[in-house]
Amino acid sequence: MKDKRILYVSSEVVPYLPETEISSMSFETPRMVNQQGGQIRIFMPRYGNINERRHQLHEVIRLSGINLVINDLDMPLIIKVASIPKERIQVYFIDNDEYFKRKATLTDEDGKLFSDNDERAIFFAKGVIETVKKLNWSPDIIHVHGWLASLLPLYLKQFYKDEPLFNESKIVTSVYNQSFDDTLNKDLINKVAFDNIDKDAIKMLEKPTYNNLMKVAIDNSDALIIGSNEIPKELEDYLAKADKPVLDYKEKDEFAEAYTTFYNESVL
Repeated sequence: MKDKRILYVSSEVVPYLPETEISSMSFETPRMVNQQGGQIRIFMPRYGNINERRHQLHEVIRLSGINLVINDLDMPLIIKVASIPKERIQVYFIDNDEYFKRKATLTDEDGKLFSDNDERAIFFAKGVIETVKKLNWSPDIIHVHGWLASLLPLYLKQFYKDEPLFNESKIVTSVYNQSFDDTLNKDLINKVAFDNIDKDAIKMLEKPTYNNLMKVAIDNSDALIIGSNEIPKELEDYLAKADKPVLDYKEKDEFAEAYTTFYNESVL
């Protein structure tokens, strides 16, 4: 992977959030590429329960200061950065007081999804892309982890399709078993359509369940990785019909060689 540029976009990354399948792989995979001489960038949301002092986050003024339009509202984008100790890996954090200041990630203390998770997902996707544009850093691969990041492939292929920086970029999405009950805000489809995204491309979002969000990500990705030992049968079947390269699930202690081969032979 020497000199390859890989952008990792994840809803969660250790050590900033507790260890889960997603947060762990969102750290281990870029670390592996970094050790192989690849160039990496990691992006995640700056949730309010991330301890900024302990992890030494600081705002990057030159990257902050633009507004993103979400459903006809101007929302300020703040970019923070930190380094993972001992790894010499930088992590960029997408922040906004309205969406990410609360002291929780995706649910309230009763385990209920936040009603604005749909807008947070749109903001995160657009925020990552706008920041990468400001960095003027053209990734060879963009690897997406977690459902809060799942709108990124759609926005890249639709809203930013004429952006030359991403012309050669290939999108890989890892599909995990981290689901949620019920749906996101039913108005999600209209908020995405507000960005002049063709309604045919987002018909699935009329019912924004976990499975349907991931199907939209699958439709707009170039290759897929099964990130959990078991994923919903509905998504298994959808992947089987996708006519795209799919890498089967690999345990944490055996993923490195398989991911490297997949990147080199099936994606690039």
